[in-house]
Amino acid sequence: MLAELFACRGAPAVMRSDNGGEFVASDVVDWLEETGTGTFHIAPGKPWQNGFGESFNGRLRDECLNEHEFWSLARARVLLDRFGSDHNAEHLHSSLGYLTPKRVRRCAPRRRSLRELRYDAIKRGG
Repeated sequence: MLAELFACRGAPAVMRSDNGGEFVASDVVDWLEETGTGTFHIAPGKPWQNGFGESFNGRLRDECLNEHEFWSLARARVLLDRFGSDHNAEHLHSSLGYLTPKRVRRCAPRRRSLRELRYDAIKRGG
């Protein structure tokens, strides 16, 4: 998935991740280094170093995980997929100029600024 994203958007200079016990993917770090992408590990106990991730985690917890019972893996997949679709296609993100990620992605190949995207969205009524 990362290789596809890098091919489409270009490799970032740095990829940020937490430094928790679940981050044991040394193969990912090796691959990132091969692509020329550096890594930045968030210091333990400093969630403000990854505000976007923490914001998403809070929204996921509040709007999905705390609202539903997951009595099977299949149900969890359906509910999480529904949340992801809503988050990316319906929810307006202030960090994206109050556009949806889907809209930004659709316009991104032209490398337009968020200001231009927002102006076009207002002009078209949405």
